[in-house]
Amino acid sequence: MHSPTRLAAIPRSVIMQPTTQCLPMDCTYCYLPFRKIENLMPVPVAEAVAQAVNGWTSQVPGFEVVWHGGEPLATGREHLALLMAPFENVKHSVQTNAALVDDAWCVFLLEHDFAVGVSIDGPEDMNTHRITLAGHPGFRVTMRGIERLQRHGIPFSAIAVVSDPDPSNAARFYEFFAELGVTTLGVNVEEEEGVNLGARPADHGRAVEFWAALADAWRANPVVRLREVQRVLNFAGAVLGGHATAPTPTSAPWDPLPTVAYDGGVVMLSPELAGFTDTRFGDFTTGNVLKEGLDVLVSEAEQRTPWITEFWNGVDDCRATCPAFAFCGGAHPANRYFEHDGRFDGTRTRYCTTAKIALLEGVTRHVREHAR
Repeated sequence: MHSPTRLAAIPRSVIMQPTTQCLPMDCTYCYLPFRKIENLMPVPVAEAVAQAVNGWTSQVPGFEVVWHGGEPLATGREHLALLMAPFENVKHSVQTNAALVDDAWCVFLLEHDFAVGVSIDGPEDMNTHRITLAGHPGFRVTMRGIERLQRHGIPFSAIAVVSDPDPSNAARFYEFFAELGVTTLGVNVEEEEGVNLGARPADHGRAVEFWAALADAWRANPVVRLREVQRVLNFAGAVLGGHATAPTPTSAPWDPLPTVAYDGGVVMLSPELAGFTDTRFGDFTTGNVLKEGLDVLVSEAEQRTPWITEFWNGVDDCRATCPAFAFCGGAHPANRYFEHDGRFDGTRTRYCTTAKIALLEGVTRHVREHAR
């Protein structure tokens, strides 16, 4: 039997979906089911979330409210400002495709002290999956937004989806982001989840070579914080220092990572499940903030959400069978669900193979080679 207290009592952040619509992009790998529909979050949803968040901020310095979508800027400045207004003493961040960024948006982002993340997949030839709703390449519209951010002196991080982890492209991929001046780069190997069923089959050996080559490029020019490499290095430091390394009940509880959909529904642990339904688990939500407080939903999440129990069973199987568990901590819920025919208690996924195990092996290989 798993512990009923695997989730932390207080999250470190909350993800807000102000709109389901993604303008003007229609990326081929997108997992979101309603990205072409304009569903706007009503202000009462934000007010309800803020009631809980404003009570947590004294206990969690730097509490982050992450505006994610869809494309959050499609919400519009006026409405987004209304949604932000109820929150106190939080850090606002936004993940955007930057296509809608103009001078007025830059002023807005600066006035509200936003942390900005841009979604772009590398040089133009690596952005073929990022297309507009009209079917045109999206690279140049994103770059126009990036140029405006740069002109206004707004620092930004980047998240890139790598559909083909080709080691021969790793150095050019990294240097693109180094030249852009991004603060942090997160690299997501394309996943099979949501409505995206076209991810490439996992090639473990190729992925190991990609991560090793990416770490080599970073070491040669360490001007960007490379999120995945840093995770491996932090893990190695924890092992050498004798510290806990995995999110288990006996070490560090899991962050519940509540995602609040536009209508107030709350999905724990896995933003990618928002908007989907299942014959066994319904809509995956723990509840709705318009009916019950977010603090109550977080504290009672495991009792209220049957799929989480099934997920813990899968995590326990990973712990018992996978040599990389101490680093990974167990596959993400959405990857399990979409790769294991609607079940959360499966173990290894393609995402594990290419983005966790291969990452650990690739960066470890890089470290060994440079330690000689």
